[in-house]
Amino acid sequence: MAPHRKPRPAGTRMAGIRTPGLATAALTSVALLSQTANAAPPADDKPSLEEVEKKVDDLYRQAESATEKYNAAKEKTTKQRTRVGSLLDEVAQRTQKLNDARDRLGSFAAAQYRTGASAPDTTTFLLADSPQDYFDQTQLMSRLTDHQKDAVDAYATEQAATTTKRQEASQSLETLTESQSALKTAKATVQHKLATARELLSKLTAEEKARLAAIEKEKQAAADRKAEELARQQAAAAQQAAPQDSASGSGSTSGSTGTSGSAGTSGSTGSTSSSGSAGSSYATKAGKALAFARAQIGKPYVWGATGPGSYDCSGFTQAVWKAAGVTLPRTTYDQVNAGTTVSLSNIQPGDLVFFYDDISHVGLYIGNGMMIHAPKPGAYVREESIFYDGESAIHSVVRPA
Repeated sequence: MAPHRKPRPAGTRMAGIRTPGLATAALTSVALLSQTANAAPPADDKPSLEEVEKKVDDLYRQAESATEKYNAAKEKTTKQRTRVGSLLDEVAQRTQKLNDARDRLGSFAAAQYRTGASAPDTTTFLLADSPQDYFDQTQLMSRLTDHQKDAVDAYATEQAATTTKRQEASQSLETLTESQSALKTAKATVQHKLATARELLSKLTAEEKARLAAIEKEKQAAADRKAEELARQQAAAAQQAAPQDSASGSGSTSGSTGTSGSAGTSGSTGSTSSSGSAGSSYATKAGKALAFARAQIGKPYVWGATGPGSYDCSGFTQAVWKAAGVTLPRTTYDQVNAGTTVSLSNIQPGDLVFFYDDISHVGLYIGNGMMIHAPKPGAYVREESIFYDGESAIHSVVRPA
């Protein structure tokens, strides 16, 4: 007899099996889509134009700082190479003297052997042809002994001096090697910074380059306004000082006509004359420097260059003042100490303006808030406001002569 068990509908069981599988697949798809959405990069991760501009400016500044380090290492290498050459020449000369002293000792030793100086006095007397020959030999050996002592002393002195010079030459060669290594490192740093800057600029579109040029133009206009403001301030200060100078001059004149106190008047006049003469001398030299600087406008900036066809910033200022008969050191680090520091309000044409905390840039002040300088790689010697990178970028002002 068949059991009275009601069979379960087939559809219900199949549905019970498929439903969890479909749900799991759906959930997995949602999770994958969510992960894909989260992992997708933003549509535009390109740096903004302002970021590119700042990055490029920073790279140029770093390259210029590395250029000054390169200049310093190159100058040190040149000096060290000269010193090594001089020391090696001196070592060669002292070695020759040492050889000469050694030869003298050898000749004295041979003379002693030939004259029988090593034999006892009695034997020498008996072997002598005559008593007079014995006494002549003895007298000669006495003289030879004195000369020999001098020769030994000379040999010892030359030997010690030669050893010392050889050690100095060896140390100088080590220093030269270190300087050459620093030179190579600085050169590689400059090249890397410039290559990175060029790469960034090369990725800009024509539109972006136009916008970047517009930003630069706005910055230049702001810097020019700042320069004009400085020029107005200096003009006002000069006008205010003019009546005082006139009164001072008339006081000196009236004082000099009086008989009493003429010595004091004379001293005052001499001091004024001396001060005026010094100012006139500087103005004359500065005029020559400015004339030379203007003739260099349009020549390219090339790192490490000192002219006449191209310059870096410190190579330019060095050449400019050399034309006026004033010798400046090679690097900005040394040029900043090659004169008298003055305030920005007292700046005069011919003064050197240094920039940034690391003193990595310098320009020649020409008046009215403007300077001539070799700005950066890819640019040319030009006139520009000393506020081209803001007043805060100005480190100091130095009067070199």
